[in-house]
Amino acid sequence: MAKIEFFPIVTVNGVVIGKATRTECHSGTFMLHPVVHLHVFNSQYELYLQKRNMDKDIQPGKWDTSVGGHVDYGEEIEKALKREVKEELGITDFEPKFISRYKFESTQEAELVHSFYTIYDGNITPNPDEISEGRFWTINEIESQLGKDVFTPNFEMEFVKIIRDLKIY
Repeated sequence: MAKIEFFPIVTVNGVVIGKATRTECHSGTFMLHPVVHLHVFNSQYELYLQKRNMDKDIQPGKWDTSVGGHVDYGEEIEKALKREVKEELGITDFEPKFISRYKFESTQEAELVHSFYTIYDGNITPNPDEISEGRFWTINEIESQLGKDVFTPNFEMEFVKIIRDLKIY
C-alpha cells in the first residue's frame, strides 16, 4: 500500500495552518502548500532543465525547473530543498542562494514557491523515476521556446519574471 503524503497548508507568509494530502492539494482545492525550486546554472551560465515524466499528475512531458518538489508536513524549507536536489539530480554538494518566495496558481493547485539558484559544474545524475531527461540550455535557447508549450507554465513565469534578471552573469 502506498504511503499517504501530507503537505503543510500555509499562509502567503509561509505560516503553517494545517495539513492535507497530495491528492487534496492537487484536486482543485487551491490549498496553498509550499514547494522548493532550485535553478542549476553551470559556470557558462547555461541553465539545467528537467523533462517531467509522462506519469506526473501535473504538467507531464514538459521541460521544467532544474529541481522542483514539495515540502513534507513538518519539514523545513532548506531540508526539503536538499532532499529534493539529492532525489532528483543526485547532487549533495551545492550552495543554494535564495531568490524569492511567491504564490503560483495553476488550474489545479496553489503553491507557495521558495526559489533558489546555484552555480554547479559537478556530476548530475537524473533519477529516471522522477525525470525522463535533463540537459543544460543556453538562455537564448530557452527564450526562443517561450510560449510554445515546451515548458511548464510555472517555469516560464519564473524564468520571465525572475531568472533572466538574476544578474549572476
